[in-house]
Amino acid sequence: MKVDVLLGLQWGDEGKGKIVDVFTPNYNIIARFQGGPNAGHTLEFNGQKHVLHTIPSGIFHPKTKNIVGNGVIIDPYIFEKEVNKLRENGVKPEVNLFISKKAHLILPTHRLLDAVYEKSKGAQKIGSTLKGIGPCYTDKISRTGLRVGDLLLNDFATKYQQKKEQHHTIIDNFHFDTAEFLIDGMTFSEYESKWLDSCKTLIAMNLVDSEHMLNQALQRGENVLAEGAQGTMLDVDFGSYPFVTSSNTIVSSVCSGLGVAPQKIGRVFGVFKAYCTRVGSGPFPTELIDETGDELRNRGHEFGSTTGRPRRCGWLDLPALKYAIMLNGVTDLVITKADVMDDFDEIKVGEKYLYNQSELDYFPFEINDVNLKPTFTFHKGWKTDITKATTMSDLPQEFLDYLDYVEKQTLVPITIVSVGPDRKETIIRG
Repeated sequence: MKVDVLLGLQWGDEGKGKIVDVFTPNYNIIARFQGGPNAGHTLEFNGQKHVLHTIPSGIFHPKTKNIVGNGVIIDPYIFEKEVNKLRENGVKPEVNLFISKKAHLILPTHRLLDAVYEKSKGAQKIGSTLKGIGPCYTDKISRTGLRVGDLLLNDFATKYQQKKEQHHTIIDNFHFDTAEFLIDGMTFSEYESKWLDSCKTLIAMNLVDSEHMLNQALQRGENVLAEGAQGTMLDVDFGSYPFVTSSNTIVSSVCSGLGVAPQKIGRVFGVFKAYCTRVGSGPFPTELIDETGDELRNRGHEFGSTTGRPRRCGWLDLPALKYAIMLNGVTDLVITKADVMDDFDEIKVGEKYLYNQSELDYFPFEINDVNLKPTFTFHKGWKTDITKATTMSDLPQEFLDYLDYVEKQTLVPITIVSVGPDRKETIIRG
């Protein structure tokens, strides 16, 4: 069997969680392969909204195994809150959730470092979620991090204390008053105490060698869906650097983040919004800093599920979308949140860029240059409530024309159309 992949093609927040939830009945295993609690996957069904940060979006289906792979980083405190919320809703994560022993731990000092680094950048800050993501991945790459499996060892307390002291040595060099840095509204000592206590919840879960578990499942013929976090344009190598996340968000990360071979990759589902959003600093060629942008934000409820920050909004960016499709080898496109534009008379699409009097139809290294501007095509709005549609024949012609235009530009079929936030508001085309 192959590992199918579902990931985001923009700057995150594309609606991946909902689509994974819709797909889950067709898979035996859902596996997260990168990122950490900076992710926020929102699912809506039975009149309730659920937000997941670390746990895969298939957790609400008790017959499906959910794996947090070695490429994911975990904050035990945030993880425990997520587990408790699931239990309040009748979910038993201890039954169908499995966590790689090789996944790295986000320590309290990682979060403190994150805040210190961000403050030191001043106006050049990147818009970090302050979840300790960057510092944790830094320790991973420098081979000094602590992993989930270390929690089971007798010398964990010693290793933790040594790492804490190393981090404080770095922090002291910035000469900030660390008492001013609160972590989730708590002082460092308060947060650390809760963090250490929450490790008990993590240890009580199914801790496994997930790479063996996954490959054995594939040998048995089980279906696996790899779930990505953030989006392609936030990839540390290929995104709008330095305004990116600290992990590789593209399909190649499935291999390193789960321990599966490249030839095991099957279909690649790329999720994109009918418009674009991003959180934090960084280039955004099609951004709308006007009433239309405000309307997209309000209609789309575009506020970060992790941070609550208002998202920047703009028109669909085709060069960026085609770039993401190329990097990931996307076989199927999934469009979301087109219903947000139901009342628009006219819809624009960024088709190319203008840079130094040249027209570019690709995503260039110079994406951060303020002189790079988009050129637009104009499309008639559908002026219809598409959330009521249950089949493609229910959709207005103007919307079908919009889909046809995107398919012709990207040369990839749109096989899933999301017409609303609920799992039932999804149309499967093929």
